[in-house]
Amino acid sequence: MRRFTLTILPMLFLFLALGFQSCKKDDEPKEFIADDNTFANYDAWSLDVTRYGIDPSLGPAHGGNDSTTVRKIYFKDGVKRSGDEYPIGATILKYSYNSNGQVNVRTGMVKRGNNFDPEHNNWEYFIITQDGKIAEDANGKKKRGANLNNGGCVSCHSGASSKDYIFTK
Repeated sequence: MRRFTLTILPMLFLFLALGFQSCKKDDEPKEFIADDNTFANYDAWSLDVTRYGIDPSLGPAHGGNDSTTVRKIYFKDGVKRSGDEYPIGATILKYSYNSNGQVNVRTGMVKRGNNFDPEHNNWEYFIITQDGKIAEDANGKKKRGANLNNGGCVSCHSGASSKDYIFTK
C-alpha cells in the first residue's frame, strides 16, 4: 500500500497542478489595435456624461468651445477602471457639436497596451468620422497614434494622469 501511495500521490498532485494551470484565465489582451470597426455604432454605447457650454480646460481642443457647444462622452461596453487603470482595449469617444447640430469633431482614445506609449499609460488618440471610422488626412494617412499622441492630445490628457488620463471619471 505504501508503494502505491508513493507512486500515485505525486502523479495525482502533478495532474491536479496541470489541470489548474490550464484553467487559469488570462483574459486581458497584451495589446489592442483599433481599426475602422472599433468606433462603429458609438452612439449605442454607454453615454457617460453630457457637458454643455464653455469648458475652460479644453481651449481649442475637441472642436468648439463656446456657449452653444455640447459634448457627449461615450464608453464602449460601459468600461470602468479596474483599480487605478482602465483595461487594455478600453475605448472612449467624445462627440462635440453646437446647438444647431453642426458637428465640430469626434475624437476617440483606446488603451492600446504593449508599451505603445508607456509614459502616458499606453493610450492612443484618434479623430473619428461620422460613421465611426478613423479619419484620414488629405494624403490618406490615418489620424491616430503618433500623429496625435505627440501633439495636443497627450499634453492636455496628462492633466488627468491621476485618473488614467480620463477627465470624466
